[in-house]
Amino acid sequence: MTVGVREQPRGAGSPRPRPGVRAGLVDWLTGLAVLAGVGYRLWLLLHAAPPTNSDEATMGLAALHIARGEGFPVWFYGQQYMGTLEAYLAAPVFAVAGGPSLLGLRLPTLALYALFLLLTWRLTLRLTGDRWFGLLVVALLALGSDRVVKNQLIAGGGYPEMNAAAAALALLAVDLASSRPERPSAGAGRPGWRLARWATWGFLAGLMLWVDPLVLPYVAAVGAVLVGFCRRELWGAAGALLGAAVVLGATPLLLHSLLTGRNPLHAVLAASGANASAGWPDRLHGGLVLGPPLGMGFCSPGQCATWQLWWALVLPLLLVIAAVAAWRTLRPASVVPDAVSPRVVAAIRLALVLAAVATLGAYTVSSSAGLTPVESSRYLSCLLISLPVLLWPVWTVARHGLGPAVTGRHRIGSPLARSFAVLALAATLGTAAHATWRATETVSATRAAEARHTELVSTLRHLGVRHVRAGYWTCNRLTFASAEQVVCAVVDDTLRPGFDRYPAYRREVDSAVAPAWVAPAGSPLAEVLDERQRVTPGSLDLVTIEGWRIYLPR
Repeated sequence: MTVGVREQPRGAGSPRPRPGVRAGLVDWLTGLAVLAGVGYRLWLLLHAAPPTNSDEATMGLAALHIARGEGFPVWFYGQQYMGTLEAYLAAPVFAVAGGPSLLGLRLPTLALYALFLLLTWRLTLRLTGDRWFGLLVVALLALGSDRVVKNQLIAGGGYPEMNAAAAALALLAVDLASSRPERPSAGAGRPGWRLARWATWGFLAGLMLWVDPLVLPYVAAVGAVLVGFCRRELWGAAGALLGAAVVLGATPLLLHSLLTGRNPLHAVLAASGANASAGWPDRLHGGLVLGPPLGMGFCSPGQCATWQLWWALVLPLLLVIAAVAAWRTLRPASVVPDAVSPRVVAAIRLALVLAAVATLGAYTVSSSAGLTPVESSRYLSCLLISLPVLLWPVWTVARHGLGPAVTGRHRIGSPLARSFAVLALAATLGTAAHATWRATETVSATRAAEARHTELVSTLRHLGVRHVRAGYWTCNRLTFASAEQVVCAVVDDTLRPGFDRYPAYRREVDSAVAPAWVAPAGSPLAEVLDERQRVTPGSLDLVTIEGWRIYLPR
């Protein structure tokens, strides 16, 4: 079997097939890359990595309540935005397993990652026709820095499902726009089940409105392509079905807004730092310098070395080159009149570039980019959806030199240009691999910390402690890990009531006779409680285990 690359009509920008290349080889290698990516993340989950926190435990508690039939939350507990889809996905796992666990909470997010990998591979083939390039994209996405695996595996709300949904929306858009009913011979879309594809697209779009607004630039950009190519069809049954499916997907959001009169957009703006203040130099540095390398997987855990920031310099160039290449193909004069598919491919590429620009711009103007750039770089996780489009011109130059899509005239086989392109691809793979290796070095410490937390839960159960007070980042994690056998109310470092995402826990703790106190060893809260012991000797009994201090009132 020969010729493993499908040639597209002139103007699509895909390379000619390479004679003598066996499709079976690249397919096997791609399959191995997929297994490696999923296997790496499964290994992390089995070692309790990446480290969990109380926010993820909050989603786990929502899943526990759903599994027990005790509640069906629309929003992440304690706020009026970010849907609880991950909790509904994990609830059946808890029900089958007979109880909650961190692994059970994360198995659905692992499945979502695998789905994202497969959909991106398929989308890459539809946009380029090059299976070897598809292998490169899969290999890059199989790697995972600290920030990337946190976005993909932690069930903290929105991030694991956004990328899979956006890739599916783009892939569906390619099929729908390429196989229009009025031009049945002009595209490469699969025949049949067209209305089902419209319904699927609408449902996913509506679902993302509920789950997390960060993916909306991709929904809007890909949706604009559908409107541009299928506007006549949308006036009929397809448009009605699409609208109904959008409403169905966004039903939790719409019903909650109608019943409570609250606008989720206001909560989103407040959470993004719209009410905080950060200087423009800090925003630009966090949004354009630190953000892209961190958010796209080119940095070590929690930091970016100077040499790892090279991606921040290259990304704007890739965005411009990819946009220009797509625009040249999209222009009507650059394709034969009846060749609709190349224009659809170019339009989707341009849409993914514009969505990346919008995502990057929205993050940069937010105060989060200036105040907490390391942690808030997770807001750029959707940029991975555009990775195939950004790297495609580089791949093309590396293989064939500067072509018409770049020069506007004829192909130039410049050795210098090809050398730079090969170097850029190698640097991309090498930097991502280094960041992945650095992430694996933290796994043993994460596993040890999880073991200490497990010992804390066992100690509290052995002591018969049912109610405790602790800091925010201890409380819900403790309650989830104990399956609500230990209930916790949040206090700040001055022992005053803190932010309880689930108020019922505070009411239960406040009604208890003598709640205990729990604090990480060496924390400000532990120092305050130790001072309290010194001021009033005998008021608290101290139980210490590695990493934790438990204060029992007498």
